[in-house]
This record gives sequence, structure tokens and C-alpha cells, in this order.
Amino acid sequence: MKPASSNPVSFQQTATEEQNQPIAEGTVSGISRSLKQNIYRWHRIIGIITIIPVICWTVSGCMHPFMAHWFKPAIPHEFVVPTPLTKEKITLSLQDVLTKHGIRSFRNFRIVMIGDVPYYQIKNELYDMEYYSAVDGNQLADGDAHYAERLARYFLEDSISSVASIEKITEFTSEYRYVNRLLPVWKVSFNRSDNMDVYIDTEQTRLGTFNNNQRKAFLWIFGTFHTWEWLGYISNEWLRITIMIMLLTVIIASALSGILIYGFFWKRFKSATPNDSTGYIRRNHRKIGIAVSLVTLTFAVSGAYHVSMKYSPDDRQEYVHQPVLLSRNVTLSNLALPLAWDRVANMSLVKIGKDIFYQVFYTHTEETPSEIVYASTATGELLADGNIVYAKQLAKRFFLASLTRNPPACCEVIESYQEITAPPMPAFQQATFQTAFDREYGFVNKRLPVVKLVYNTPQHLTYYIEPATGRLAARMEDADRNEGYTFAVFHKYLFMDWAGKNIRDGVMLISALGVLTASVLGLILFLRRR
Repeated sequence: MKPASSNPVSFQQTATEEQNQPIAEGTVSGISRSLKQNIYRWHRIIGIITIIPVICWTVSGCMHPFMAHWFKPAIPHEFVVPTPLTKEKITLSLQDVLTKHGIRSFRNFRIVMIGDVPYYQIKNELYDMEYYSAVDGNQLADGDAHYAERLARYFLEDSISSVASIEKITEFTSEYRYVNRLLPVWKVSFNRSDNMDVYIDTEQTRLGTFNNNQRKAFLWIFGTFHTWEWLGYISNEWLRITIMIMLLTVIIASALSGILIYGFFWKRFKSATPNDSTGYIRRNHRKIGIAVSLVTLTFAVSGAYHVSMKYSPDDRQEYVHQPVLLSRNVTLSNLALPLAWDRVANMSLVKIGKDIFYQVFYTHTEETPSEIVYASTATGELLADGNIVYAKQLAKRFFLASLTRNPPACCEVIESYQEITAPPMPAFQQATFQTAFDREYGFVNKRLPVVKLVYNTPQHLTYYIEPATGRLAARMEDADRNEGYTFAVFHKYLFMDWAGKNIRDGVMLISALGVLTASVLGLILFLRRR
């Protein structure tokens, strides 16, 4: 929820009232009458400046609990539970398929089930997915779109509705926003009464997000009135951020001036008479404004802090390492690996140093947790602490790339940069394999599992690496943590999680409505004075 002002318009008495009322003893001593009048005047002016943003932010913010929790659309499945591969169904090895189709180089592979048939999902040099049967080696035409549709139907439990359209999304849009993190994805739209769109990440067999009519409307309202995306479209992001921060600063000043006026001059105002509607409105405007003044400040300050961090773009999407692999260098058959096959959920390839390893994903059991192990494609020998070794290599690449002006080059040319001009990597402290979100690495980051790497720097530099895709899931320092905690506590009211989502969202909704009410009453007073 974006911030709003509790005191957007003047609470000022008429000039005659101001001059005729005696100054309350001990309350305004030492403050000149002229200064008091100026405070009133500026409170009214700065309140009027922000009245429209206040209404937009509070109304759209009030909708958030309804859409996020109370009336959030649901689908039968939101993820695919990893299950062990049935090795007996896989009759052809990766090498058999590569040889049959003359594939000399590629970026990676996985094994996916389409119906009851296992397929090798091979990412080619152009980052496109191709599908080859692990039974007869035949290629599946339009395999990636076909797989995306099957996954979308699984998530919806809908095998009946026809597909209206299916398209590959390579950039974030107003309906598939940056907060979803995953790209590229397939947008599968169905001919249903709710016009459901499902976004599928076929690379990792997971759901990006889903939007029905209700959610699409909310996204438009939120983007238009809460985050002001339209302003970025017609100008640029820098101007959008700057204008929002300026207005939030004015809102903070409005709230502070309202607190000063009614916190210190309260006794100076006349009580409303039964027939004095303006006085009645003024009185309630003051009461509600004082009651929600702290809420206004916390919303505005946390909102301004949050928006200010947008000056430094979140470019984590640019940090990925998926090198081209030569087929001749993958010598050991994937089916010949000495693995606990009853736990193997999937496998792929990674390059660590100059060597290539099978990256094997084990499912969890009652006795053992889920894990990732690394087996040499030459000998099948397991790499000790392979997950940490690989994550540290990626973190180093991303760290060095962050020092350049062209992060996308991190994947292809970083080796020469490392050898010639590489500065020392910060001292490593600890690593953790993380399979669940927590307060620091929250659900907003989307990717799991990740390896958390902590480095010894003054800002406690931390990398979260997704080993399955070779991507940077998150990069954090103390400044990022401070902003994240501030926004979570004072803007999303996560400090009330102990009471449950319903009570937390109810309190947040009442607070926003209080701010809105005070703002509207102030506007009415201003219009009556005109």
C-alpha cells in the first residue's frame, strides 16, 4: 500500500477566529501569531498539492488486501511436486539423442515427462528448447509450446477449455510484471468465462503467475494509481521516481504541520455547534488527522525510501551463466551414472572451471533432505561440496561483472577479465543451501532452491545463487536489508503477522481508510472556504 497524508488540506480557523481567540497558556508561548498563520497557510497549500495522489494511493492501497488475500483467485495446483525419474522408461541416453540428430553443441538439458513419455529437453545455443523422446529419439514438433500448454492445464486442472492463444514472453509487461522474476515464460490463454492466462516457465517446470479477469483489473488499477507506471511510459523511470518522491516529501510535511497545528494548538479551536456543519467537519478532520498522523508518516516515509531505491535498477535478470557445451566433451552416459536412482528427480549439466559435471537433483525422503550433487561427465566421480563450489564460481563471475558497465557480458568474456584485471573477491564467510523462503530472502524472489553465500564486507554482501539455472536470484547488502525491513514493517504491516493475515490486513485497511477520510474531510473544508 502506498502512503497517504492524514492532513491534506487546511485545518485553519478563519482569520477572525485566529485573532480573537486567546493564546492557551504554556502551549504557544514564544511562537508569534504571524508564524502560526503561516503554518496554517502552508498546511493548506501543501495539502491541496497532494490531495489527488493521496486519494489515488489510499484507494488503490485499500484494494490490495482484498486482491492479495480475501478475494485472491485460486487454482488447483501452484507447483509441480518433484518425483523420482523412472529410469526403466528412459531407453536412450543423452549421447544417443545428440548423436542421432547431429547436435554438436548445446547449453543444457533436462528430462521432462510429457504424458507417460520421458523427453530430453535440450536448450540449444540460441536458448530455445527442443524436445526429443528418450524412448525413440524422435523430436517433438513445437515441443516447448506443447509442454507449456500441458503444464498450464495441470495447474488449472482443466483439460476441456480450448486455448485462445499461446505466446512466448521475453520481456515483462503490465500483466506479467517484474515482480514475477522468471523469463522467458509462455503465456497460455484459455477460452473460459474468467479469461484465465497462465504463465509457464518450462525451463524449470514451474508456474510464473496466473491472471483472471478480476486480477487483470486489479493489476491495471494498481499500476495506474499506485505505482504510476503510466508516468514511466510517457517519460522515463527517473522522472517517475523523482515526482513520486517529491510528492511523498510534501505529504510528510503536510502530516508534520498537521501534528504541529492540532497537537499544540488543539485547545484554541472552538467546539462545533449543532448547526455548524463546517465546524463539525473541521473537528472530525482534526481528530481523525491526529489519530492517523503516525500511520501517514510511516506510510509516506517507507514509501519514499522504497521508491528511492529504484534509482539503482534491479538488474539481476542480466546475471546468468549458461555456456555453450560441446557434445564431444560429455563422454559418460547419463544413464551410467552411479546414482541413487530412486531419488533422482532430474539432471542437467554445468561447467565448473574447465570441467563439465552432471548436476543431479535428489528428492527428499523421510531420512534425507533434498540435495544437489555433481558427478563428472568423464568419470562419474562426485565433486565434494559441489553445490557450494559451483555457487561460489557463479558469485565470483557476477561480482566481477557488477564492476563493469556491461553485466550481460559476464557469461561469455569474464574469463579474460578475470585473468587480466580482476580485483580480489571479498573474503568468503559461509554458505547455506536454502530450500525455503525466509524473512531476508522472501517469496518475492521466486527462485528456489538457492545457495546463500555470505562475504566479509562492511555491508555484509550476500549472494543468492540458483544453481539449477546458473542465475543470480538476489544480491543483498545492508542498505537493501534496511529498505526491505522498513517497507515490510511500516508499509505492509508484517510486524502484525503474529495475529494472522486477516487481522493484519484489517488493521492496514482501517489505517488507510482513516487517512483517506481525513484527506476527504480536509478537501471539503478547503472547497467550502472557496
